[in-house]
Amino acid sequence: MKKVEAIIRAEAFINLREALSTRGFSGLTVSEAAGCGKQKGKQGIFRGNKFEIKLVPRIKVEMVIDDDQVEDIIDLIVEYCSTNTVGDGKIFIFPVEEVIRIRSGERGKQAVL
Repeated sequence: MKKVEAIIRAEAFINLREALSTRGFSGLTVSEAAGCGKQKGKQGIFRGNKFEIKLVPRIKVEMVIDDDQVEDIIDLIVEYCSTNTVGDGKIFIFPVEEVIRIRSGERGKQAVL
């Protein structure tokens, strides 16, 4: 199994969520995130005063899936989250050693379903 972690633009999340659901991927965790990469933040103006936002708000989407589903998930994330501009985000893939459902004690793929 693998854990796919994607840091994406907030405005891309709804379309990604619908695409994942349509294709049968239902289990995911979503959290708010903030960070900077090549963007290095952005500048804003409030009541005539300039200010810098060092960390840009993003959404972190996490999923644990079978190894054979990884490329499908990557393709969906790229398709629905890419604007071809700096700041579209990143996808990280991690190996998952074990998954245990707390309620029933099920392990492995059965715990993820």
